[in-house]
Amino acid sequence: MNDATIQSEDHYRQAITSVERTLDRLRGCTDAEKQHLRRDWDQLQAMLRKLTEGRVEIVVFGEISTGKSALINALVGEAVAAVDVRGGWTKDVWHVPWNGCGYCVPGLAQSQIVLVDTPGLNEVGGADRGVMAREAAERSDLILFVTDSDLNETEFSALAALATIHKPILLVFNKIDLYSREQRTRLLEVLRDERLEHLVPAENVVLTAADPREVEYVIAAADGSTRSQWRHPPPDVTQLKARILEILDQEGLALLALNGALYAADRSDRVAALRVELRDRNATQVVWSYAALKGVAVALNPIPVADILGGSAVDVTMVITLSHIYGLQISWRHARELVASILKAAGWMAGGIAVEYALHVASSAFKLLTVGYGTVLTALPQGAAAGFGSYLVGHAAKHYFEHGSSWGHQSPKDVVKRILDQTDRQSVLAGLKEEISKKLRGHPHAGEKVAK
Repeated sequence: MNDATIQSEDHYRQAITSVERTLDRLRGCTDAEKQHLRRDWDQLQAMLRKLTEGRVEIVVFGEISTGKSALINALVGEAVAAVDVRGGWTKDVWHVPWNGCGYCVPGLAQSQIVLVDTPGLNEVGGADRGVMAREAAERSDLILFVTDSDLNETEFSALAALATIHKPILLVFNKIDLYSREQRTRLLEVLRDERLEHLVPAENVVLTAADPREVEYVIAAADGSTRSQWRHPPPDVTQLKARILEILDQEGLALLALNGALYAADRSDRVAALRVELRDRNATQVVWSYAALKGVAVALNPIPVADILGGSAVDVTMVITLSHIYGLQISWRHARELVASILKAAGWMAGGIAVEYALHVASSAFKLLTVGYGTVLTALPQGAAAGFGSYLVGHAAKHYFEHGSSWGHQSPKDVVKRILDQTDRQSVLAGLKEEISKKLRGHPHAGEKVAK
């Protein structure tokens, strides 16, 4: 066993491990995240089976009626893929085992090659099919791109897009029986020297006649008479088959390993990105809900000081709820200390926060002097000020949990300052006032009117 083979086997085992680790990351997701990632879970499970069985997938692309399905039939040696003169007959992604091709991944007895037929590139209304085709390409180990003439704009764009997936591509020039020798030579020159530079190596451009047109044969009888007979010549895919097997013999195991590793890395990035997106969305919604809740609770509470204490309880509850979104557990005491550290950091900020806190305390004093009758007059400004405090606490806590219960490379003061710099305070306050106003209008003890 040479060094290259040993290295390929090592990379192959690493690829399997990469897929398994990505599946483990999915297992650690919340139930809501798992719902969004169900398809990724199924695809990763399929990739793991593909790797452990040593299944090589060769996906076939091309425009309608370039002969993709006929090519698969010719390679397999029987009519296993649908061929229809109307074109656009392939409505889904089809997997066809290529039994008897003569290749097996070394050391894997269950190894087989599967040919994957995809819908035509120019299929009308085929957006969903395009997604399926793209997924098939990402899973594949080798790509066959079928054309029957010089590449048009649609074909070239599709080929360029497939090249970004970093898989070996064979350009299959099919239906060569429709061209003269001179025409074939000229088309090959155009494809190899002009169209495919940096996309497909010259040695990966092959000629086929997957479903040759009928040819008239003149048959001479013993008496000198003649008669004509139309016959279908046998398919000619010899050059294509030879090139496929040559690539697999040289790089089969390495291709499987590279494909598995790239697939796991892509899905791992997707899982991470989606988890961040979902958690951020849910956390933002929680922060806003608790900010509005605190604003309403403070606005409706006629007892001074009690509204401040009640508001603090809302903040602590919000922080505990946020910790659960990020898959963390935090005690009531820890949450209260976190809220205190954020409010302390906010107290160091000059300007708005101090003013809002002063307004909050003054409003509570006004409640005391008016024995509760000042609630309606102070409801919106005091509630909005209290809500903005929760808004600030919530977003700072988000940062803390996003960094695994840590402030990262920043201090609480730095985090609070960044949040304030990035926040349109007046817009947030206006939104909170509107939300509180809606709640107060429907509250039986909030008074006839709410001052705006």
